[in-house]
Amino acid sequence: MPVSQSLSNARAPKPQTIFKEPIFVALLIGLILGVMVTTQYGESWDERQFYKYADRALETYSTWPTTGQITLTGNTYDNYGPAYVMLVALGARLLGLVIPWITSDLRHLVYLLTYLVGLWAFYALCRRWFARGPALGACLLLATQPLFWGHAFISPKDIPFLTFFVLSLLLGFRMVDAVQAMSFETVEPRFHRLLVTLTVTWLVVLFGLLLATPLVRAGIEHLVTAAAAGQSNIVSRIASDIHSVKPEVYVQRYFTLSIDAAIAFAILSTLSMALVWSKAPSGLRFVLTIAPAAIALGITTSIRVLGPFAALMVAAYALWKLRQRAVPSLAAYIVIAALAMYLTWPYLWPDPIGHFLESVRVMAEYPWRGQVLFSGVMYASTDIPRSYLPVLLGIQLTEPVWFLFIAGLGIAVYDAVRKPASTGGLLLLALVWFMLPLAGFIVTRSPLYDNFRQVIFILPPVFMLAGVVFSRIRNPWFQAALIALALLPGIVDGVRLHPYEYAYYNRFIGGELGAFRKYELDYWGTSYRAAADYVNAVAPANASIWVEGPAHLIQLYARPDLKIYSTYEVQRAPHYDFVIALTRFNLDQASYPQARIVYTIGRDQALFTVVKQP
Repeated sequence: MPVSQSLSNARAPKPQTIFKEPIFVALLIGLILGVMVTTQYGESWDERQFYKYADRALETYSTWPTTGQITLTGNTYDNYGPAYVMLVALGARLLGLVIPWITSDLRHLVYLLTYLVGLWAFYALCRRWFARGPALGACLLLATQPLFWGHAFISPKDIPFLTFFVLSLLLGFRMVDAVQAMSFETVEPRFHRLLVTLTVTWLVVLFGLLLATPLVRAGIEHLVTAAAAGQSNIVSRIASDIHSVKPEVYVQRYFTLSIDAAIAFAILSTLSMALVWSKAPSGLRFVLTIAPAAIALGITTSIRVLGPFAALMVAAYALWKLRQRAVPSLAAYIVIAALAMYLTWPYLWPDPIGHFLESVRVMAEYPWRGQVLFSGVMYASTDIPRSYLPVLLGIQLTEPVWFLFIAGLGIAVYDAVRKPASTGGLLLLALVWFMLPLAGFIVTRSPLYDNFRQVIFILPPVFMLAGVVFSRIRNPWFQAALIALALLPGIVDGVRLHPYEYAYYNRFIGGELGAFRKYELDYWGTSYRAAADYVNAVAPANASIWVEGPAHLIQLYARPDLKIYSTYEVQRAPHYDFVIALTRFNLDQASYPQARIVYTIGRDQALFTVVKQP
């Protein structure tokens, strides 16, 4: 059996027993606990900006047909695909009809639901190699990482991307397995040639439309300009007031119509192709297999431009397993994914290829201007040392993780040499998904900040290899005992840190106190919610509050009568009753250094936020 075939050794549960899977019990417990604590998490520093972007993107769907305009933010937010934050914005509105929480908390609940979906997808991926026990152990080890659990409530970017990335891989691998099981040998040769011809034509036309978008606009500008100058052409014949209206108005109008027509053609032609394929034996199953995987990939890419990395792994698996038979499936997979990405990312509409390549460039060279605290030294995000990722990975995951990873890696290598079908596919996946990207980030010194949250999506294979260790213990009681011991540090420290789990550091560095003022702790300012709660309880009516950094986080939770001032305000108050400052960037030391500290938020003497009285 070839190594690649071990990727398909899924032990998928039968439909009638699916709710007996232990993962659903674990997810239900996670959901109940999560709902109980969601309102204890503060909003993170830049969440508000993402939902301003989401609102603009949603607005574009109603304004584009009439104005042909996309509402831009004017900054790099346009280069993030808005698919997920639009989904959260809509989901929070729906939840708000039945749950009386503030909007920020409703969004956090959607984040939690997304994380739970990602855990299910990770478990299902593990079941390709492991029985229920080891798969559940690997999943719970990932789920109980304080870093991940904390991010699951406050991150509109990193955990959602992790979830959709894992989901894209799971559905992509299942797509390949399903296509392999299908047979088109009974298709009548004439109908088979028609299928191939129509499919190739459809692909060429769709990609041609994407590539031709800038050329279409240039052609429209040429025709409108010529008609406005008095030349006779199609525009002068249909636009009677061409000489009394600015040419730009007609350029935008006709360009909008061309985009609308292209979108309509793409959707209708895709549905038509699905209908044609459904007439072939196994054709409907073929369509229903490819569509979910492709849509998941499209949305993943519309969250972050690194989404196609999942497609590369799926494509490699398909080509290895199916050879030339993979080409039609992959073509449909890529086209439907591109269409899903395009429809959920309005910034791409005027120039799909150009704007996507621009987004790739911007994300690769992200111009974050802040300073990165690492080992007590401040660095530019573009100048971090090569030890940055290895050190942070070593001190921000719980202590058992890397011991289990190393042991699992050794076992997987040993087994792959003796019997490639056993763990060879898992080993290859870990190499491509985790080890190669990690090496690339280290060697190229890719710009990173806020610790390593941007690369969380490469970590699932670490926990899958921990599952290899669990799977080698045959006695179920010993296996359960090892899993419990592995989970214990994450559970204990998660409870201790709540609701600041994402600021976790393990005992190798001395916990949060050992990391204090050496590494980033509450870099997103979520402790400002607790600071606002304190000031709400003790501040006199109409008190003036000076806030360092993200003052909007205090405004979100503060009493209506309190007057909030910060560096973002033009107006200053002659006196402040309270000063609130994060310890990030040592703002607490720089702001009103002589003022008396009256309240602190932190864990184990490591401070996140201080409240002072001048």
